[in-house]
Amino acid sequence: MKITVEKLVKAPVATVWSAYTSPADIVQWNAASDDWHTTKATVDLRVGGQFSSRMEAKDGSFGFDFAGAYTKIEPEKLIEYAFGDRVAVVEFLATADGVNVRVTFDAETQNPAEMQRSGWQAILDNFARHVEAGR
Repeated sequence: MKITVEKLVKAPVATVWSAYTSPADIVQWNAASDDWHTTKATVDLRVGGQFSSRMEAKDGSFGFDFAGAYTKIEPEKLIEYAFGDRVAVVEFLATADGVNVRVTFDAETQNPAEMQRSGWQAILDNFARHVEAGR
């Protein structure tokens, strides 16, 4: 099953793209709630390049690595990546009001679809706030 989340980011596409792909920015916005954070991120933005983010509960009780490889890159338009046996596509759709960032990903089987949708949406909402606040 595929799940899609999206958010309009009121900023130029070059700004949105940079914030989405820069490790310095990723550690600022990549969390689904205030009690989580990303402690480090790496990005090798090219087909076959690897990425990773270390996500941890702020109280130190739990953490995990989110990692994979880029399978398709169209600068300022599209990023496709594989993580484990799953795939995600991130589209950057320029509009008159900003950039609609749409993320479609393969759902996993351990958690309910709505939980996955709300978590990924929360991260995307944090991303929009980060960009719109001037990074």
